[in-house]
Amino acid sequence: MIRVGGMTPLTSIDFPGRLAAVLFLQGCPWRCGYCHNPELLPARADTGLAWEQVEAFLQRRRGLLDGVVFSGGEPTSQATLADALVRVRELGYQTGLHTGGMYPQRLHALLPQLDWIGLDIKAPDADYDRITGRRGSAGPVRLSLETILHSGVDFECRTTWRPELFSVDALYRLGADLRSRGVRHWAVQECRIEGRVLLPMQRPDPARLGEGFVQFAYRAG
Repeated sequence: MIRVGGMTPLTSIDFPGRLAAVLFLQGCPWRCGYCHNPELLPARADTGLAWEQVEAFLQRRRGLLDGVVFSGGEPTSQATLADALVRVRELGYQTGLHTGGMYPQRLHALLPQLDWIGLDIKAPDADYDRITGRRGSAGPVRLSLETILHSGVDFECRTTWRPELFSVDALYRLGADLRSRGVRHWAVQECRIEGRVLLPMQRPDPARLGEGFVQFAYRAG
């Protein structure tokens, strides 16, 4: 079954409007320098939770939790994610997905089993390969965003930022690009490495983003 590297049993912030558990899935093809869960990067690891443990937990929490979020690592890197989503919905939970969008065709196939998606937008296109450590990484993400925009599934774009990654002016241009493509929910998150916040006191000014965002959020760690 699916390889689960860890679990958060209760969260109110990872699945908007729901009380949820988060399953952190093993494996990710990218190598972002600020990765919050580097232990999940290898496709296989000796640590983690058996699916039977996860399902037993979800059985006990029926009626107490609203949903389950599949995070990572990169959840769509695992072929059995679709089966896990189906099973979680059979247990009566809504389903959420955190993804970097590197597998647009796989994401498209998963859409009927999803209630919400958090899509990571790492950077403006020109900076993607430098941040992810992989060539051609921006193109699939743009396809994933288009797929989500046309799906009708509720979603949010999120960008983890610090000035060392790209400039604040580039951040505003990224926001303008997302807005022009139809994104209406965008969150900018502080970047943390080893417990340190690496973002200066200057915060993105919503006024500079222009009109069009229904919701803009600055998340301070």
